Parts: sequence; structure tokens; C-alpha cells
Amino acid sequence: MNVYGLDGKVARSITLPGVFSGEFREDMVRRALLSEQSRDYQPQGHFIRAGFQTTAVYIGKYSANYRRGRHMGIAIRPRQKLGGGAQGDVRRIPSAVKGHRAHPHKIEKRIEELINNKEYAAAIRSAIAGSADAALVKSRHIHDSKEFPIIVEDNLESIDKTKDLVKVLKALGFSADIGKSHKPAVRRGLKRLSAVRHFRNSVLIVSKSPGKISQAGRNIPGVDVCSINDLSIRKLAPGARPRLSIWTEGAVSGIEAAVTDEAMKKRR
Repeated sequence: MNVYGLDGKVARSITLPGVFSGEFREDMVRRALLSEQSRDYQPQGHFIRAGFQTTAVYIGKYSANYRRGRHMGIAIRPRQKLGGGAQGDVRRIPSAVKGHRAHPHKIEKRIEELINNKEYAAAIRSAIAGSADAALVKSRHIHDSKEFPIIVEDNLESIDKTKDLVKVLKALGFSADIGKSHKPAVRRGLKRLSAVRHFRNSVLIVSKSPGKISQAGRNIPGVDVCSINDLSIRKLAPGARPRLSIWTEGAVSGIEAAVTDEAMKKRR
């Protein structure tokens, strides 16, 4: 596999690790993706006395107690106690105005989709293998290369300015794909949500360790930067489809040790 310099020219060739030659399994990657996304859900609950803070009481259908509600031409339901023996509106039951919810959210409900450590590690390796499949990558992204992933020299990690990183990405032929991510998509629907802007995922830059390159890439729409120890399914395969990726030479050499079952277990 060719290794490119910052000028976009081939510097030398290396042999890819075996993890890049694996099989891409969309079902496994999608399951791991849904498990990651479920961790962002916020548990919901309700106030235990919601709808019950009222003087309404249910006397009973055949009770002879005072305020029993019989023979009054009104439904026998839990009603408010008003002054002078009068009965007010129906309360407490779900079908009444200001009544409690029929089936409220419960804080003890488990909303996270769990996944085994070995299965998640296998999904990470499968997503890495998908990033090396030219047909899968080109079905979503724009690039003229016939070989994936794109590997760049380690001096890419020392770039600390956005304008310098943009020049390198342009030299490597990523301008067309990044240009599609500059126009944000506006969510349709409620007015308070329509102002939210979503940028299309473009290039993922994988480095050996977090450093200056993360500062240079965070201001480019659609571009994400992460180290081999911070890889996730949402970064490698958003939507359970392989992503256009740039790997530094050091990241390629250390990727197999970073995605073993034991290494992934310690991260999770």
C-alpha cells in the first residue's frame, strides 16, 4: 500500500496489517452502532404524585356516604371536594383533565442496548476492514483513488493550523468530498428545531495519538480526527457504512494492538 507525503505524492510503500483485509459485516456493525447510540439516551421519570395533588376522592358506586354522587345526573368518578358539599371536576384518573398519565415513564427502565465486549471488538475490526473496501467507500464518498485506506506520513500529526491541514487534504484529493459537507442540512419540523444544522460526515483522520492534528481538524465541517485508542463505530462507520479515512503511518502500525479483545475491554 502506498504512503503519501503532505504534498500528495507517493513517498514509499508498506504492507497493511491483517485487520484491513477482514470481512465487513454490516449487521454486526449496525448492532454495535445502535448500542453506542443508546448510551446517549436520557432516562426519564415522572413525579410520583403527578395528577394526585387534589382533593378529589372516589366514594364508590354503591356507597351511601356523603358526596356519594348518586342520582345527581353526573358520572361517578373521583371528583373535587368543594365548599358547601358541592362536587367539582373529575380528577385523578388518566381520562380526566389534569389527571395522571396512564402509563408514565419509569426511571428503572433499562434503555441501553448492551453488547458483549468481544462482539463490539469484532465490530470495530469489521468497520476498519470496510474502510479498506474501495467499492463500499466510493458508494458514499468521492475520491479518485483505487486503493483504500489512504495512508500518510507521520508528520501529518504535527500540523496545528487549519489552513495547513486544508492544503494537505486538497493535495490528497479530498476537496470534492469535503465540499459536499460545507452546506449544512436543516432539519424540517418544529420551528424550535429547524435552526439546528447538521453537517455531512466526510473524512476521518486517524492518528497514532491525540495531538496537534485534532486542533487543526475540528474547524473543518465534516472532518473528524481521532486516535487509534479512541476509535468508535460512530466515527468509523456512521450509519453502519464505511467512511472515507486517512491513516497516519504510525496509526497503521499500531492498529492491531489497539483493537484486540483485551484492549477494547479495558476501554469499555
